Amino acid sequence: MIQGLRTVIYPVTNLPEASAWYARVLGKAPYFDQPFYVGFEVGGFELGLVPDGQPGSAGATAYWGTADADEELARLIALGAAVESPVADVGEGIRVATVRDPDGNLFGIIQNPHFDRAKVA
Repeated sequence: MIQGLRTVIYPVTNLPEASAWYARVLGKAPYFDQPFYVGFEVGGFELGLVPDGQPGSAGATAYWGTADADEELARLIALGAAVESPVADVGEGIRVATVRDPDGNLFGIIQNPHFDRAKVA
């Protein structure tokens, strides 16, 4: 089942520059900083940056938390969603997938063992 909003991911053209800009905006360094993904904790949620994106073409993708990405993806498919990207491990046990809802909207799911629900208060 969906547990709540966890992450919004922005595609960027230059990950180091975007990471530095968001660090200034948020007043803190990222908690996760890799060449394939940079993540900032913001009030118990995550703002993520991915490289080589086409900013603005599809906009940001919101990722909704789940305890089991495979199970949730199967449930969404059964409810009529179309798989955009299957479940993938993106590092350190974090697993994500995206689907299109019946109206074509992008809907992301994330299984993040590092997400601390206690911080969301």
